[in-house]
Amino acid sequence: MMKRAVSVLLVVAAVIHLLPLSGVLGADRLTALYGLPFDEPNLQIVMRHRAVLFGLLGAFLLQAAFRPPWQAAALAAGLVSTLSFLWIAAATGGYNAALARVVAADLVAVACLAAAALLCLLQRRAAVSA
Repeated sequence: MMKRAVSVLLVVAAVIHLLPLSGVLGADRLTALYGLPFDEPNLQIVMRHRAVLFGLLGAFLLQAAFRPPWQAAALAAGLVSTLSFLWIAAATGGYNAALARVVAADLVAVACLAAAALLCLLQRRAAVSA
């Protein structure tokens, strides 16, 4: 039961991380995601590359949902990603409504990842005790 819950939580976090992957398609998609203009080519390059990195992390989380040996590394990577974004957003403030949706999604991802991490720890303790 706990293994299935960990998998479900990782899949939810993976989907959240895969959503920005559509930004690789160009400025129009980035604008839809973040509510900002992406007319400047250098900014497009950086943000489209960021979309690829999110896709990689999302794919890693998705694979880890079904490969328990990968779960600790995936949980750590996912938590570092989401918590760092939330910290930067809170420290900077003044973000728009589109980024507020990203913050909300990352809060869901953190909750999923933290719950999955806790369940993984409980599984390991149960295995050691058995």
